[in-house]
Amino acid sequence: MLRRIALTAAASVAALSALPATAHATAHASAAAPLSSPSDHLTVTVSGSGGAGDGTYELNCHPTGGTHPDAAKACERLQEVTVWGTDPFAPVPKDSMCTMQYGGPATAHVTGTWQGRPVDATYDRSDGCQISRWDGLVPVLPATSA
Repeated sequence: MLRRIALTAAASVAALSALPATAHATAHASAAAPLSSPSDHLTVTVSGSGGAGDGTYELNCHPTGGTHPDAAKACERLQEVTVWGTDPFAPVPKDSMCTMQYGGPATAHVTGTWQGRPVDATYDRSDGCQISRWDGLVPVLPATSA
């Protein structure tokens, strides 16, 4: 039985080594490459930011585009905060201890798709945790002066 397994494995290796080098590269590249690369698309709606940042913007990444005032830097920031196993749009955990400070009336709503996952996140500046969460996404969200 073991001899049959060893002979089958040896025959498989021999068959693969007989293929031209380009066949190996082509087979390996197509197995590793994704079939399609969907575009990351977000709609960002901001109000009360106290500046030119208010409005609704479309942000496309991969490729970069849309009506966002600084799409390239916004996409770059999203890439920086996207870490495997975490959600860059996650809300502040409910049991967080946050400073009781007010960062202004700015609010934002981000919807769409990022890294193949749906996004539906709201932002405000109602306490220290929310301010930090907002500031962590600048320039996706506008910097505020409140």
